[in-house]
Amino acid sequence: MTRDSTRPVDGVSRRKFVVAAGGVGTAALAGCSGDGSSNGGNGNGNGETQSTSTESQNTAMENERNSSASQGVSPLQSGGSSTVYPVANTAASYWQANRPADDTEYWPHGEYGIDTEKALADYWAGLYGFEANEDGTPPFRYVVGLSHSGTGVRKVRDGIYDIGNSSGNVEDELPDRDSYEKFIDHVVAVDGQPLVVSSEIKAAGVEKITGQQLKDIYKGRITNWSEVGGPDKDMRVLARVKDSGTRTAFVSNTFGNPKENTEVDNRYGQNQRLASAVADADNAISYLALAFLDTDGVEPIALEWEGTTYKYQDSENGLDSKAYPLSRDLHMYTWDGTSKKEAAVINMMLSDFGQDTFVAPNNYFRLGERRREEQRAKLPDQV
Repeated sequence: MTRDSTRPVDGVSRRKFVVAAGGVGTAALAGCSGDGSSNGGNGNGNGETQSTSTESQNTAMENERNSSASQGVSPLQSGGSSTVYPVANTAASYWQANRPADDTEYWPHGEYGIDTEKALADYWAGLYGFEANEDGTPPFRYVVGLSHSGTGVRKVRDGIYDIGNSSGNVEDELPDRDSYEKFIDHVVAVDGQPLVVSSEIKAAGVEKITGQQLKDIYKGRITNWSEVGGPDKDMRVLARVKDSGTRTAFVSNTFGNPKENTEVDNRYGQNQRLASAVADADNAISYLALAFLDTDGVEPIALEWEGTTYKYQDSENGLDSKAYPLSRDLHMYTWDGTSKKEAAVINMMLSDFGQDTFVAPNNYFRLGERRREEQRAKLPDQV
């Protein structure tokens, strides 16, 4: 249970309002990856998304650069995975709002043993030597774009992003590289991918499939729900596009090969659109990022893997189990080291405050203290 669950209703409403207000600039830039890849699936089943005009997106990004440049510090540009996006975007909203230290509802530093009189972003940036602005804006802006994991790792490599968000390992996303030494992997959360079906299928009695059935479904060998104990109805198999870290992690975990070919009816560019497609159908099955499981019409089913059944919200063999075969780390990659600007945001993510505020409310699993210490060791020294 997170801290917010004990707060009064009016406090939660104010918190949501403040975060939304602080994140207006970030939300407006969602999808500003400059490659048009933030569209959903085109429904052709080929794993390709239709490109869109990027002129307005590029203009928005340029305005953002100019705005921060006028304050003397360029913005922190990040983007990529739609799975990591909820965590990164929530953090960016808090960062942009930069609430003062006396707003303990929004910036409850005392609850986390942080003794400071600084506003939120001023505190975390100040750990790495950044000065506060007199007008109350953060020392630098933190901008989050929305596309795919493959886009995120390529753009951080190419110097377009400071941080490339990915739900797949860079080795799987860019499998043909000779070396990955310049990619610095910062893990900020864990996602246990649930298997989901349309609500009509769950209601018809399908509550579990086996690992072999899962493989057969995504290889086109099972095509009717009656073959797994369900109704006599064609099975609609859905998935993410091939540039997606969600898809890469799924096929890697399921088949042991990130390049494995699968047979599906439709692919979608973002988790949001995939969840909606499952809900809108009455015969669909898919994998999904955990954060999107609360979509109406989407129902999780259990997975029996090598004799153990893993079930959503199971206290013993839940999706947070280390043995759950479809779990994966969520990454924020930097390139050729990690700058102090990048470290300020990532350090905030790795703190108890960040894990409670950005990770847990988006239905992902917090990192344990040991893993967080390992991740902090990758950051430059504080001033």
